Amino acid sequence: MEARLIIICGLPGSGKTTLGRALESKLHAIRFAPDEWMDALSINLYDETKRTQIESLQWRLPQQLLKLGLVVIIEWGTWARSERDALPLGARTLGAKVELHYLAASEAVLFERIQKRGLEAPPIEREAVSRWFEAFEAPAPDEMSLFDGPLIPSNSFTAVDRH
Repeated sequence: MEARLIIICGLPGSGKTTLGRALESKLHAIRFAPDEWMDALSINLYDETKRTQIESLQWRLPQQLLKLGLVVIIEWGTWARSERDALPLGARTLGAKVELHYLAASEAVLFERIQKRGLEAPPIEREAVSRWFEAFEAPAPDEMSLFDGPLIPSNSFTAVDRH
């Protein structure tokens, strides 16, 4: 298999971790999820300064792995187009293909899933989900066309419920 960067894009509760783990297993890939590192280090998941530092640190490792011809999964959410533009540029300079999986869900479904998983302390309020929903820049078709086709389409995983 050739070097490939897989970017999983979506809001909290959209199914990024579920899809990321499934792809990681099927493709024997290496997955980078800042939430897991932050949780392991007892860092508040909503500390944006620390999240940025961890994502910067995480990006160094995938670049080395891509140089080795491996498959890497970035599960950062990538809420803004500018984030989704920067990662492919870096990966393609290393000769890697790049795919984007966008997971969408309604605001109500996101809130329900976040409450059900109960990982956040303090619990996330509905108003926060509304703000995130408004701030998120969903990939448009023209943006999606800039990425390589997926090795495994995200809709082939029945565990990912995409309301």
